[in-house]
Amino acid sequence: MRVPRAICRRDVEEHVVTIDTDSAPRIMFYGENFLVEDLPVGTRVIYPRRPMSPLPNRRAAIRHALNRPEESEPLHALLEPGMKVTIAVDDISLPLPPMARPDIRETILEIACEMLADHGVDDVHIIVATSLHRRMTEWEIRRMVGEKVFKAYWPDRLYNHDACDPDGMVTLGKTRHGEVVEMSRRAAESDLVIYVNINLVPMDGGHKSVGVGLCGYESLKAHHTPKTIVECNSFMDPPQSALNHSVERIGRQAEKQVKVFHIETALNNRMFSGPTDFLMKNEDDFTEADRLKFQALKWTLDRTPRALRREVFMRVPAAYEMIACHAGACEPVHQKILKKCFEQYCVQVEGQADILISGIPYISPYNVNSKALNPLLVQVMALGYFFHMYRHKPMVKKGGVMIVTHPCSDLFDPDHHPSYIEFFNRLLPETTDAYTLEKKYQDEFAYNPSYVELYRRGHAYHGAHPFFMWYWGQAGREWLGKVIVVGADNATVPRLLGWERADTLSDAISMARSHMGRGAQITMLHHPPILLTDVM
Repeated sequence: MRVPRAICRRDVEEHVVTIDTDSAPRIMFYGENFLVEDLPVGTRVIYPRRPMSPLPNRRAAIRHALNRPEESEPLHALLEPGMKVTIAVDDISLPLPPMARPDIRETILEIACEMLADHGVDDVHIIVATSLHRRMTEWEIRRMVGEKVFKAYWPDRLYNHDACDPDGMVTLGKTRHGEVVEMSRRAAESDLVIYVNINLVPMDGGHKSVGVGLCGYESLKAHHTPKTIVECNSFMDPPQSALNHSVERIGRQAEKQVKVFHIETALNNRMFSGPTDFLMKNEDDFTEADRLKFQALKWTLDRTPRALRREVFMRVPAAYEMIACHAGACEPVHQKILKKCFEQYCVQVEGQADILISGIPYISPYNVNSKALNPLLVQVMALGYFFHMYRHKPMVKKGGVMIVTHPCSDLFDPDHHPSYIEFFNRLLPETTDAYTLEKKYQDEFAYNPSYVELYRRGHAYHGAHPFFMWYWGQAGREWLGKVIVVGADNATVPRLLGWERADTLSDAISMARSHMGRGAQITMLHHPPILLTDVM
């Protein structure tokens, strides 16, 4: 990696860089490895904000939130001896990558469980709110909740949510829009539900916690539809999200019948630390030591088998820190957390791009500790998440081109994603139309006895989950004129996804310019860490 010969122009704020002349190549994720690429003059590169300073005392901040909640009595005032309490906690679909110990959930659970014991509350269950995600393993739960809570509650009073348990789910009615409101029976019949949340992005938390985390298939399919997804002007802008509106209706209906005390937290974006902390920087600001560290890392990864590369990435925890904690009633708590999230993540940008470039990393919310980021999840990261990393209006113009970098290998984890394999190999060759797939096949997969059993007894995602992942990219498919993937190691995956292939980034940019014109404005989103754009 060479020393830059020019410093790029920094527009609007320091997080937006325009390449004026030859400068340091940019680093982008390429699965479990990195690409280092030169970008054309005039390319705009958008970098994440620097990590906000953490709260100085995590435990004190949590106790303060519990004792001075938003529009609620303090937690201790809600407790009485002999009452039935259920604590629900977010699963490891966030944060990404998993955070260094102690996990925030561990700290909150220890404080909450101690408070319950002090007030004579013995009938306490802790449910991992997996919704239709896979069951977490014993090892994963132990790492997340910590040794003290694990030993006290596992396995009889600490367990995964089971959305397919006929005796363990209850229907609480319907919303005025006809959405089914389902919930874990244990939670619904409790005197108090305490929900422990981590907000990594603005679509997390709020009514989504109970309304999705503890629901069943019939409830989830009310809003996980192609129509709802297309009506979302960004998943990350809750007031403009039809998905969020549906979830709020379901959550409000549930909380009319179940008392819920919400505990929400926000994290900064300190994804890398120690030997990899240079990845938090703009490449123009690299020191000589940073360049040497990156060269050594890339040299090693290039010569390491894919399975080992993946294992190394999965085992290196992120250095996230807590920047906010609020508790009490759902909506005022969530508004305060959202404000902090936007403060950390949002970068102002002038104007939309014709061509948007983004590297796709090795991890998504749906493949933590899996053997691969399978093709459907590559699609979700590109068109579901990175396309939607904005407020107000998309980063790329209607009919524009998105360029992503990923090998797109035809690899699946048969333990975690068995229904994905059938969806990809049987259904997509027949039709890629999301509306047809929903109507013709979704219920077949959802109620397939084999997939139900693998979800309930194994560690598989629910049979309907690949459908939801395909719908997740529907807004991006309908908005973009073209998607080009750089470096795919096969032709089958891009073809089934409806994408074009390019061997190099330069080739992809030439293809995109032939579609958008030679003067097309090019923007690169420099993920990770996470960032959101506010396009002016």
